[in-house]
Amino acid sequence: MSEETLTESMRNTLERRRQRSGLRSLTIAGDNSTDFSSNDFLSLRSSSLLRAAYMERLRGDFDFGSGGSRLLDGNSKFAEQLETDITAFHRAPAGLLFNSGFDANSGLYASVPQSGDIVIYDEYIHASVHEGMRLSRAATRVSFAHNSVASLRATLESMKRGNSSIASGKSNVFVGLESVYSMDGDIAPLVDIVRCVDELLPKKNGYVIVDEAHATGVMGARGAGLVCELGLENRVFARVHTFGKALSCNGAIVLCSEITKQYLVNYARPLIYSTFMSYPALAAIRSSYELLWTGLAENVNTTESVVEVSPAFRQSPRTT
Repeated sequence: MSEETLTESMRNTLERRRQRSGLRSLTIAGDNSTDFSSNDFLSLRSSSLLRAAYMERLRGDFDFGSGGSRLLDGNSKFAEQLETDITAFHRAPAGLLFNSGFDANSGLYASVPQSGDIVIYDEYIHASVHEGMRLSRAATRVSFAHNSVASLRATLESMKRGNSSIASGKSNVFVGLESVYSMDGDIAPLVDIVRCVDELLPKKNGYVIVDEAHATGVMGARGAGLVCELGLENRVFARVHTFGKALSCNGAIVLCSEITKQYLVNYARPLIYSTFMSYPALAAIRSSYELLWTGLAENVNTTESVVEVSPAFRQSPRTT
């Protein structure tokens, strides 16, 4: 295909998207605009508390760049301690930092499902999970109706009937969902989902993965997330907490078992083949988390006009 032909093809594709009112573009909010769409849930991006804590951490000498992939020169004692402290806060056995939530989800879903395994996912799951599933070795990927335990149950039962290796426990079933969904703000019926998986997969070959991106900093004691709020830390296989929303930073962490962490270190390509976060990025994450750990983030809304989470927000309109 010549360059002119390629250019014309792209132009035509963009035009079709424009005609469907789906054309994306980069914009900048006006100075007097009202924010109805950002994920800055705690208004930390303009917090004087966070700014002061962050600037204090930037005092003294430090290397700006990490120096490479975390498997080479990009790792540091600061990164490892941050990883350990965040893991402990969320009450998980182990954790692994990633450059972004997209990298964390895509790396997790692409590498962990084995050949012959099944991934069942909420139909509203994030695009990063779709990217990971697309690259995975899973034999089947199938969705269930959003936040519907009945649909999940029917899907699991159908998979068991059609695949003897699932019923026998030889193949694994991964169930992917988000704790809080960004578009509607509804919350997954996580307790019922975990019970459903445990009931229908008694061979212990069912693994629930929860994306806590929109619950971090908002749900649970001091923003530890929905899994911690419900006491399900030992009932889910993995959790993904991201730092780019309520915490106003970048990056993410996968919370999991120690063996899963080691597996990701060896097989999660976004981790292996990307330059790791710099010290300034890690310092920002630690500064935000320390506001959660000390409870100061809970007080930001009384001093810097953060909208509190209403009781209605904590109830999912879709539970069946």
